Amino acid sequence: SLPVLYLFAEFDDAANLLAANPDATTISIDEPVEIPKNQHGRLQEPGREEDDELLGTDDSDKTELLAGQKKSAPFWTFEYYQTFFDVDTYQVLDRIKGSVFPVPGKNFVRLYIRSNPDLYGPFWICATLVFTIAVSGNLSNFFIHLGKPTYHYVPEFRKVSIAATTIYAYAWLVPLALWGFLMWRNSKVMNIVSYSFLEIVCVYGYSLFIYIPTAILWIIPQKVVRWVLVVFSLCLSGSVLVMTFWPAVRDDNRRIALATVGTILLLHALLAVGCLAYFFDAPELDFPAPIIPAQNGTTVITKSH
Repeated sequence: SLPVLYLFAEFDDAANLLAANPDATTISIDEPVEIPKNQHGRLQEPGREEDDELLGTDDSDKTELLAGQKKSAPFWTFEYYQTFFDVDTYQVLDRIKGSVFPVPGKNFVRLYIRSNPDLYGPFWICATLVFTIAVSGNLSNFFIHLGKPTYHYVPEFRKVSIAATTIYAYAWLVPLALWGFLMWRNSKVMNIVSYSFLEIVCVYGYSLFIYIPTAILWIIPQKVVRWVLVVFSLCLSGSVLVMTFWPAVRDDNRRIALATVGTILLLHALLAVGCLAYFFDAPELDFPAPIIPAQNGTTVITKSH
């Protein structure tokens, strides 16, 4: 029949082609054509994908271009602030992981923040840290004085407001001062890397995440353990800040660059030490001594600590 003759003719042509060129490749019309992996170019080269993320090339460039083409809403509308919270759970978790496990030599902004800084993660990290410090501080005070007959536990709700004022002021005012300083130095040294205010707030917000589990462990009434936790947390979160902001100031005057990084670390350490000293290492309180009536009608006051 005609289909059988056509099939034999196709096999005959393929046999003649293989005879003329043994290296030739035959493709059946019924099989899907696979694109060779080497045609993807440099995107498949080892190490180039990571470089693209760090340098902001290829996909990140397209993202920035599309972001620049978006019509920005007026700042008094809800849509304007909605863009600051346009992140998903995987992005937030990835940024938290990057702040807890910093990679040496990697820039946190280029590696995780890129062209999509958010306020969702920093806001809730600060809010969680506020309540964690306040609750843990009250529990620490309770466990320290537990068992004393004259002690009556009274929750100190004012610690919540004090912790909120301290943490949110640090998470906003310090990035604002740093952003203004970088802008000022950028006007004097043209090759200084400049970050936006939102990117700096994002870095500081995520760098505070390590203090949440640290504040929970501060309940342990051992000063040595607490100070070891402080040093460990400072090494992790401080390294994120140094690796992020050192490239922004290293081309400046050497003394100014070192002073800037030193100030960043000093303020970060003061926050941790101040929270530990105020909320957890409170001095021992002298409780009022019980009044014991004597048999002769007088009262005897016993002193207790």
